[in-house]
Amino acid sequence: MTVTKEILDVALVGGGIMSATLGTFINDLEPSWSIALFESQSEVATESSNAWNNAGTGHAALCELNYMPEGADGSLSSAKAIDINQQFVMSREWWSQLVERGVLSAPEEFITAVPHLTFVEGEKDVDYLRRRYETLKNEPLFSDMEYTEDPAVIAEWAPLLIDRRDKSQKVAATRSRTGTDVNFGEVTRQLVGNLEKENAAVFTNNVVTKISQNDDGTWKLQITDKQRSQSKTVNAKFVFVGAGGSALLLLQSAKIPEIKGYGGFPISGKFLRCKNQEVIKQHHAKVYGKAKVGAPPMSVPHLDTRIIDGKEELLFGPYAGFSTNFLKHGGYGALFQSIRPHNLGPMMKVGLTQWALEKYLLKELSATKQAQIETLREYFPAADADDWEMVTAGQRVQIMKKDPEKGGVLQFGTEIVANAEGSIAGLLGASPGASTAVYAMLNLLERCFPEEFHGKWAAKIAESVPSYGKNINSDADLAQATLDSTAKTLKLEV
Repeated sequence: MTVTKEILDVALVGGGIMSATLGTFINDLEPSWSIALFESQSEVATESSNAWNNAGTGHAALCELNYMPEGADGSLSSAKAIDINQQFVMSREWWSQLVERGVLSAPEEFITAVPHLTFVEGEKDVDYLRRRYETLKNEPLFSDMEYTEDPAVIAEWAPLLIDRRDKSQKVAATRSRTGTDVNFGEVTRQLVGNLEKENAAVFTNNVVTKISQNDDGTWKLQITDKQRSQSKTVNAKFVFVGAGGSALLLLQSAKIPEIKGYGGFPISGKFLRCKNQEVIKQHHAKVYGKAKVGAPPMSVPHLDTRIIDGKEELLFGPYAGFSTNFLKHGGYGALFQSIRPHNLGPMMKVGLTQWALEKYLLKELSATKQAQIETLREYFPAADADDWEMVTAGQRVQIMKKDPEKGGVLQFGTEIVANAEGSIAGLLGASPGASTAVYAMLNLLERCFPEEFHGKWAAKIAESVPSYGKNINSDADLAQATLDSTAKTLKLEV
């Protein structure tokens, strides 16, 4: 084992959208800092950032109903939907600025205008969608949203939804034409490529197996170089663990107090992929529905137009699977390796209380191909089973953590975990994930480097992401101007 003498300023663990975003920010803010990125696979963006491993929605809450749940009293609040939308606007702002600077090139290769639709059927869900629309229609960031209960109009927006549908069904839909499809894998590759050209060292086939703290407060990364079959150590002043599901294991190895009580629940995703080009040509939209009663938020069904490597695809899902690995390309022992005395209690509590999730998973795991096609036909009644094949998407590790009242809770979302000194941080959880990478990484910088963030970095951050820390939805003119300017730079022709 060899030890490098140089102490890196920044070590990025994992070659996904989070590390790529954070590395690019740091390189811009502190160009003299040394940065190294370590990725376990032969190339970056192979896990959740890969276009085949996520929905590519560009989560803006335009169509995702789980960001606007109905209260027990039937009330609706737009606060979370607006918050999520503003976070994605920050991504659009930053990408636009990078396109103008030439850091990102050919925006049409990573982002495309694709309308976002929500589709429901049945009187109860139609009533909910109508009230959701009435709540959102006057919000500046949702001002282009349209609503209809007319099947003929829905057929114009997305004909597959209405083809051969029972005319007696009560249906409704909303449409936002400002929606997008994003290839986060392409964004990641371009950002990492630019980092490598400018300042950073990028090491693929390098697996970080353990992180420990040195006596001087720096961090030691133990790394296995798979290509050379060698082990090495690297020291760094600041470490970011953006390793997807493996972030939990690595933060545990670092033994920071803040990770105590955290566990992970892995769920794998699957999608039906359409093989019929004639069918694909008939649909140009991301259509989200409503999760069935008792099903978790990540199970929200969607019939998605995807643009992957320049080719239009049509996917439907997600269908859930279960595996004990924390990464799509990871080992099957990860779940068991993550169990510690400090998280065993919360994990057991979650296991004893999440009956709806467990029932949902059992149903998904036992579903036949015919049952899967029948689920598709709830959104595309005329679907032919022979036109579709099942593909496995990414692995998601949902957060389980201590809760003072419940003992343990299962959390759907993402969360930054950092030590008190701000010298090591990682990102746990899943959706909305990649779509809000810019917001998440700015939050991380503010938390870990508060003096620099509010001092010498402030002007540059305000220039690159003008809406950070602001409520642009409260200013209709500013909201529209931001959407228009980013749409122009990113070539989002509607």
